[in-house]
Amino acid sequence: MIRDLFKRLLTLAIAAVILLGAVLTCGAAYADGTPDLGLTEEERAFVANAGPLKVGYVQDRVPVSFQGGDGELTGISRYIFDRLAQISGLEFTYVPLPTGEVTYDYLLGERFALVTSVEYNEENKRANGILISEPYLTSRKVVVARSDLEFDYNAHLKVAISTGSQTIRKVLGNACPNFELVDYESISACFDAVNSGEADLLIQNQYVAEYWMSKPVYEEMKVIPVLGMDDELCFSAVVAFGGGEGVPEEDGRVLIDILDKAIAAMSEDEVGSCTIQGIMDNQYSFTLDDFMYRYRYAAWALGASALVIVVLAFLLTRQRMRAVQEHAEAKAKGEFLSTMSHEIRTPLNGLIGLNYLMAQKVDDPKRLEGYLRQSSTTAKYLLSLVNDILDMSKLQDKKMELVHRPVDLELLISTVDSLMRGGMTEKKLDFQVETTLDFPCVLGDEVRIQQVIVNLLDNARKFTPEGGHVTLRVEQSMLSSGAVLTRAEVADTGRGMSEEFQKRVFYSFAQELDTVSKGNRGTGLGLPISQSLARLMGGDVTFTSKKGEGSTFVFTFTGLPAEKAREEEQTSFPEKEKPRVLVAEDNELNGEIMMELLTGAGFEAVLAHNGREALDIFQRFAPGTFSVILMDLLMPELDGFQAAAAIRAMDREDAKTVKIFACTANSFAEDRKKALASGMDDFIPKPVDVEELLKKIAAS
Repeated sequence: MIRDLFKRLLTLAIAAVILLGAVLTCGAAYADGTPDLGLTEEERAFVANAGPLKVGYVQDRVPVSFQGGDGELTGISRYIFDRLAQISGLEFTYVPLPTGEVTYDYLLGERFALVTSVEYNEENKRANGILISEPYLTSRKVVVARSDLEFDYNAHLKVAISTGSQTIRKVLGNACPNFELVDYESISACFDAVNSGEADLLIQNQYVAEYWMSKPVYEEMKVIPVLGMDDELCFSAVVAFGGGEGVPEEDGRVLIDILDKAIAAMSEDEVGSCTIQGIMDNQYSFTLDDFMYRYRYAAWALGASALVIVVLAFLLTRQRMRAVQEHAEAKAKGEFLSTMSHEIRTPLNGLIGLNYLMAQKVDDPKRLEGYLRQSSTTAKYLLSLVNDILDMSKLQDKKMELVHRPVDLELLISTVDSLMRGGMTEKKLDFQVETTLDFPCVLGDEVRIQQVIVNLLDNARKFTPEGGHVTLRVEQSMLSSGAVLTRAEVADTGRGMSEEFQKRVFYSFAQELDTVSKGNRGTGLGLPISQSLARLMGGDVTFTSKKGEGSTFVFTFTGLPAEKAREEEQTSFPEKEKPRVLVAEDNELNGEIMMELLTGAGFEAVLAHNGREALDIFQRFAPGTFSVILMDLLMPELDGFQAAAAIRAMDREDAKTVKIFACTANSFAEDRKKALASGMDDFIPKPVDVEELLKKIAAS
């Protein structure tokens, strides 16, 4: 299932990666002018005298051929037809065909000269009353089925057919006599039928199928390529047959000959470029229902949730921006939106490009591994943008809580050195770390202390030109209260800040324009977050700066002296029998991933799909079977809070001792408090740090 989902995301990503190339290629091709088609005298006369030709098109084949919001034909076909008109000199007017099956008598009576999206096959070649051209667009036909379907050409399967798809009906009737063909009024109705189980599968053009499978409700369906069933689309000329009124057959033949020559004159690059433009201009537009569906069932996973992350980030940002009233903050918001758009689009473009490359290199494990590693890094950066916004939200709502534990400052500074030195070296910066620690261990929040120092160093790295110097100095002093004041100074020889910008450097979303223009974009939240965290820790973030000479930022925080925590005797999992884990997770993808992680690490695990099922499994197994329960919070039937409370209330000894870890994307302080109040032992936020999770389980 994960592989199928990944393949669908790769397919959707291809169009975005080559959009710019497509536009440039198509534009260059059109600039070449009109090629000489070698028309006969009769054909040139036809073009000169034909006038606008009435062309009928199918309305609901997005993105191939459909009626746009302006009432005009749009999609891939429109780009191709406009080019064919330019090449041939013919003029077309486009009229939508009625839904359902369209008869020859209707076409003749309405005086259609041409019909588009006709399938190029032997049956249509022999049909009376129509003459067909060579194909102007070739793609694949694919089978779309439920993910659990075992496809077999000889099986008795129900196939959803949109009304009017008689060619598919006739082809399948001959090739797959055991298939039961069921008519539906539209393509969307076919997808609904397969998704609900009313039908087993549908067969559709690849581009059309990919468009509809962008809708989250259909994302659990799978695509099966169909051998020997290419979708070749052509024109058909409607001519009088049997002496009836209409276009004479000889005129229809001349028209088809002209179109065949124009189609032959279009290069594969031109057709491909028009195809990409048609896809990009007509991507599926997500609705509120779509987002609600994805929020409920989708997980924080690479690619599948990227769009959700972007939307949630924008919504949360807009909400926070509305609460800021000061004039300077209001001005910075506009700059932030532009920056956030760039920051999100840049890694998304990278993800799309990497996904395309992965699709091309599925048989090259070494290169695929490299692409996956780069994709993971890019996805983590996207997540960091959301985390910055969430941190700012918590700080402004006074919901940020610090964790006070013994912090080994020597180890922390060493870790920071390791994290930052690679980037400093890559930019050819002289990076020095100087420490004077009289109290190497103090009580504090290790994660937040490291977050502030890393942010200040990363800013220094970004804004210091090659060959410059960055220095981290850490020193301490004892306060009269008995607490230790730790002072971390980050000095650089970078560009410095203007006096005007120094007045608003700690405003949310603020960035100096001349540094932004030189490729140093960020969210503009790092310094406000750092200062707010420092003040929560009894200190502050201050600075001095001079334009063109550099900046010095000083981060201070206080904490009582403490003894170093006893080092763990083991760094790997203990040799004792590993605990059995009960995983309560309603999202199928998340459940599969968690089971793979646990079994891969040597743990035994059982999966429950909701809180009720988790409670039933715990009751059914003998006491002591499970040592750890990983409990999602938002689940149907019983949520994680209710399930945990019910387990703790059971009259058996292990109900009181089993470790229950909340494992959820809800990471606010109130969620943590509610989880602990319901009887849970710890809180593990998603996306999960796999190594930390396995250590917690192994220690249980």
